[in-house]
Amino acid sequence: MTTAGLIIGSLSCIVGIGLFVCIALALYLGYAKSEELTKHFKNSSSSITSATHRHSGPYGKMQLVGGISFVVTFPRFFLKHGILNAEDIGNFPLRLKRKLVALQWSFIGLFFAMISLVIVGKSGVFG
Repeated sequence: MTTAGLIIGSLSCIVGIGLFVCIALALYLGYAKSEELTKHFKNSSSSITSATHRHSGPYGKMQLVGGISFVVTFPRFFLKHGILNAEDIGNFPLRLKRKLVALQWSFIGLFFAMISLVIVGKSGVFG
């Protein structure tokens, strides 16, 4: 294996570990803070905090945290479409909002890093 292949493989492992850490953090927030997350969206659409997400195991907890972190990260879209109430997002705890925004951007960054590594690895640029 070439040096470039080892570098691409090592970076892929780092991305994989990062995704694992993000998933573990999302599961922790889903199990430890799900009630706190859902109580702040009383005036918004029920699709944000659907009860099916809360009671359907680990996958449901991941969907709940992912949906709420997406809403908190990109509130203008949801305000524009009438899904989110401005008062709800204004009253959301800043500390929890920062965690969810960091988690969302971490997932987005790791996803694009993974795509970039696959493209570079498959392209054969490094021979």
